[in-house]
Amino acid sequence: MKVGIFLTNQNPLGSDPVAALEEQYVMTRLARDRGWDGVASGQHYLSEGLSHLQLVPFLARLAAEAGEMTGVAGILLLALHNPVEVAECIASLDVIWKGRFVFGVGLGYRDVEFDAFAVPRGQRVRRFEQNLEIVRRLWTEESVTVEADVCRLSGVSLTCRPVQRPHPPVWIAANSDAAIRRAARLGDTWFVNPHATMATLTRHMALYRAERARLGKPFPGVLPVMKEIFCARDRATAVRIAGPYLAEKYKAYAAWGQDAVLPGGETFQQPFESLLRDRFVLGSPEECYEQLRPCWEDAGATFLFFRTHWSGMPVEHALASMRLMSDELLPALRRAGPAGQSVSDR
Repeated sequence: MKVGIFLTNQNPLGSDPVAALEEQYVMTRLARDRGWDGVASGQHYLSEGLSHLQLVPFLARLAAEAGEMTGVAGILLLALHNPVEVAECIASLDVIWKGRFVFGVGLGYRDVEFDAFAVPRGQRVRRFEQNLEIVRRLWTEESVTVEADVCRLSGVSLTCRPVQRPHPPVWIAANSDAAIRRAARLGDTWFVNPHATMATLTRHMALYRAERARLGKPFPGVLPVMKEIFCARDRATAVRIAGPYLAEKYKAYAAWGQDAVLPGGETFQQPFESLLRDRFVLGSPEECYEQLRPCWEDAGATFLFFRTHWSGMPVEHALASMRLMSDELLPALRRAGPAGQSVSDR
């Protein structure tokens, strides 16, 4: 099992952005020095009530702090962007990260973002798929010609190519049934979100496996799963420290409509005690391990990404959680893996 830190870098409006960025460096260095495997961050625009840096420059700067860890775009909202810009920027990041970079993409769900980039309803999925195809072609072909509404190319080649061949791994985030089938078809793997309950994740994993089998594609060798987690000496302490910040995070998600794309009528608009059940990982290292166990035993996870810091939380709390995970949780996770897979297989 590999383990990464997910840095949201979201902060309350009015907070000092330079000081907040320094805190992200401290978390990255702790993960680096304690042997974590990756660092990831995501992308949003026009985030009401929050401030944060944009993904590409943020990840470029984090490379200087990350040592041998893998950098992960988790995720870039591909339908909003010009594919030439994406291909050049991600190739540049792959060079900056010395070939240790993952291209994570997703469709997105916020109308304010689609409207800001003039992506009409009814064209979002098509734009996503078209952009991904063009990016891959630009990375792998010497001469690319495209006539499309997103760009016009005539025999062009990229200014910068990725270090990895044929290109960085493509991880596709997906929440709905249709999006999971799309991830199975177009991605190297599915980047599993932290929002769904384990019951929903188990059902979705069966759907993903079935779609890969239908397409004649093997199950991916890497399956990344993101989890909201806070590790303390006991569950009561973890809930007391992390609960208020997690609750506010998911209130923001509800306001943005994140839960509208989840299946089965799942909603974030419920009491926090109900929301955290079977969804968030809070407790002692031993309790966190048991709560995480279904990720590899039922879902087949091989790479866990932990978000343990949320907007407004003092960084000292997140660092304490990371230290406890490093000392007591990660050694046990290193021995964990999907059912039927031995340590020697990994």
